[in-house]
Amino acid sequence: MQGGRYIIFLSSTLFLLLPGFFGVAQNLTDTLQAVEVSSEKLIAPDDKLNYFSSGQKITAFDSATLQQYRLQATAQLLSQQTPVFVKSYGFNGLATLNIRGSSAAQSLLLWNGVPINNAALGIADVSSLPVALFDQVQLVYGSSSSLMGSGNVGGALLLSSGDLFRKAVPKWELGIGTGSFGQFQAAAKTLLQKGKLRFATTGFVQTAQNNFEFRNYYDEHQHNDHAHLKGVSLQQQIGFAPNNKDKLRLIGWYQYYDRQIPAARFESYSEKQRRDASWRIFGDWNRRTDHQHSYLRLAFIQDFFRYDDDTIGVHSSNRTTQLFFEAGWQRSLGLRHRLLLFTPVNISWMEGDTLPHQQGRYGLAAAYHYHDLRNKFSLSLSLREELIQAQSVFLPGVGVSYRMTKLVGLRAGWQRTYRAPTLNELYYRPGGNEDLEPEQGWSLDVGYTADLKLSQHLSLRHDVSVYDRVINNWIIWMGGAIWTPHNLATVESRGVETENILAGQWQNTGCQLSANAGYTVAHTTASIIPNDGSLGKQIPYTPYGNLRLNARFHYRNFIAGYHFSYVGKRFINTDESGAIPAYQISNVELGYSLRFDHDQFNLSAQLNNVFDEQYEVVNARPMPGRNWMLSLSWKHF
Repeated sequence: MQGGRYIIFLSSTLFLLLPGFFGVAQNLTDTLQAVEVSSEKLIAPDDKLNYFSSGQKITAFDSATLQQYRLQATAQLLSQQTPVFVKSYGFNGLATLNIRGSSAAQSLLLWNGVPINNAALGIADVSSLPVALFDQVQLVYGSSSSLMGSGNVGGALLLSSGDLFRKAVPKWELGIGTGSFGQFQAAAKTLLQKGKLRFATTGFVQTAQNNFEFRNYYDEHQHNDHAHLKGVSLQQQIGFAPNNKDKLRLIGWYQYYDRQIPAARFESYSEKQRRDASWRIFGDWNRRTDHQHSYLRLAFIQDFFRYDDDTIGVHSSNRTTQLFFEAGWQRSLGLRHRLLLFTPVNISWMEGDTLPHQQGRYGLAAAYHYHDLRNKFSLSLSLREELIQAQSVFLPGVGVSYRMTKLVGLRAGWQRTYRAPTLNELYYRPGGNEDLEPEQGWSLDVGYTADLKLSQHLSLRHDVSVYDRVINNWIIWMGGAIWTPHNLATVESRGVETENILAGQWQNTGCQLSANAGYTVAHTTASIIPNDGSLGKQIPYTPYGNLRLNARFHYRNFIAGYHFSYVGKRFINTDESGAIPAYQISNVELGYSLRFDHDQFNLSAQLNNVFDEQYEVVNARPMPGRNWMLSLSWKHF
């Protein structure tokens, strides 16, 4: 789309000029909620977000939105519902996060408070994380290293398996879906209880041929061959509540994905194949009283990766293991003060084609929260000291929020950021660079939220964030036959985001209209490489602008929805010598819901890429054209 950058700019400017006329009702159930954290609003199972994140922008997805994406991956959820850019290699390919111009390794993924980024690669593949496995999903924008740990530079995605002891939980769930290109998905969940024990089992399977048609470099029709996908996920939870204060939980999670990697546009054929397997075992204990919360978390995580390319005789395997421990104590000190102390420990090591290598992170952290009795002003201070490979790192952070009126609230946050090089960046052979310096810098985030109840039936919300982040020793992989990571010196990322929702409800009829836009400038401002052509240029695969439009209407048991995504041009080289054109995608959805005494049925049909756009998210990796999906789900309460 020509001039797409200016569309984003004009959209953002329009919303910026209307701060008093956008808001959202507090009881919306069919869309995501952008939350300004205060001491009175609990949005997550983790106290760090609930009480100690003043000034932080957090998006919490409600149960209806998660149900809509139940048979899809978190990659689809984020790419369609947030201004985050998801770098996807295709239907069955890797997908990573770019939050506010960050690299994939600068975004943190937490599962029940435990970081699960691959210890060797430092990234998380959000295409292999089915929404069906999680009861709660939150997206934290910007750095929160002092609370969540080093490595959280651009933002964090928080996934929770849920509270087995909450009320109104379905006892049985089943969903199946089928669609174009041989797609098939099935998800099942059951909850059993016996006295003070709870047992929850969740399973998810998917297969796909991914044999869609695209146009190659010669403008000829070609099928996406050698692209079969098989995946399975199984999660078992056991919960025990001996009394009304203590809860214990044990979770086992196994995943396996087998992916054929199709030929890129410049390849005549491919025999590449990738297999990923993961074991994640998690246990925690929580004790809550009126004024105090104590907890322990333990986790064992093992990721196995194998890559084969028979064409050139390459066979590579890698296994990483992580051990995580955290003990924490939180207490309210009177009516206005809270204190949190916790000690996170993370030890990881890598085995495979290279020699075994280990990395340890040992932390001691404290957080303080203050709010006035009218809940108009809140302040959060957090400090973390981490020891990483004998290197001591101090990470402070501060956030404030202030509600000027019942309609308008302000927020601001400042954080020091730090990311140590990953095991692969340091020791991978060939290509690792043991002389790499850690990435470090600071980030600043300010914003406001305006809420307005226009009438008894209509409400609006308008949210704007402006951010600036400077990272020294930015790490990027460069090279020809052998790629090697280098420190690119200094990168500054700055931009603006706006999220806007208009919602209405009239008896049996409702509508929701949302517009989310982002504009990011992520330029190299200094370099240690002589005559570096990247100076003043945009970081690869960071679009300047993106836009998401969503419209959903429902009448009685019927639902209709429309989704539009625009992603701007992405450069593929540090000197901006090559680029991928901008693209725009439209999707439509129809659904019907039927509820009996203890059972609920949902039927939905989706038509994606309605106008059959030919586009790429990653260079030379074609994405599918027009495609459809049908799904049916059942819940028994």
